[in-house]
Amino acid sequence: MTDSRLRFVQGDIGDADLLRDLLPGHDAVVHFAAESHVDRSINSAVPFVTTNVLGTQVLLDAARAAGTGRFVHVSTDEVYGSIDQGSWTETWPLAPNSPYAASKAGSDLLALAAHRTHGMDVVVTRCSNNYGSHQFPEKVIPLFVTNLLDGKKVPLYGDGGNVRDWLHVTDHVRGIQLALEKGRAGEVYNIGGGTELTNKELTGLLLSACGADWDMVTPVEDRKGHDRRYSLDITKIKNELGYEPQVTLADGLAATVTWYRENRDWWEPLKARAGL
Repeated sequence: MTDSRLRFVQGDIGDADLLRDLLPGHDAVVHFAAESHVDRSINSAVPFVTTNVLGTQVLLDAARAAGTGRFVHVSTDEVYGSIDQGSWTETWPLAPNSPYAASKAGSDLLALAAHRTHGMDVVVTRCSNNYGSHQFPEKVIPLFVTNLLDGKKVPLYGDGGNVRDWLHVTDHVRGIQLALEKGRAGEVYNIGGGTELTNKELTGLLLSACGADWDMVTPVEDRKGHDRRYSLDITKIKNELGYEPQVTLADGLAATVTWYRENRDWWEPLKARAGL
């Protein structure tokens, strides 16, 4: 990390003493820190509650004590549950179905409560499924791409009919920047990519991009409580903040596959340590 504007401190958002030292003098907090993998939350929910719920409250308390200005809480569309038709607006009731989603819903509510109770300048964003470079290889796109690059098969849950909206990471960051600079305190903003695909359709695109066929796909038993469809209505952030996704799925996936193909030294050790 060579940019003089950046200072990296490795720590834990649950470490109140560390936060008490770090936060004074900062204008804003953009809170990305979270346990975020659904499968791991099903196997063990405690780390998700500890980081996502308790950690968020510790960070909110530290920011308030330090007099930090804006607090942007980065969340997920999974807090809404599953939707058969239409798209979720920001006022949709929360109905999370996995331990991960429930922990993020809890952290959303704590952040919004800090605004209502203490007058903190809080904005919450909820994004759809992210993809791009440097994504940890337990996530579906990097897992499938790196497996296929290594000549390994990929696992497809159930009938492959679960639908997700895909958002390139640069579009997500653009939306967060808008929320940081222009969002209204106490508001929630959905950030989506506008590209819904079934998992089977996504798998087909990744197979094609990696020069593989469907014989490289292994059907596996569906995930417990697997949400069928996610879909965000992004009208609010478009109209209020001028957000518009700019990276097409075709361009984004091509660039992502190229990055993983050219950066084995980044992901191979991660997969080895995680046993993937």
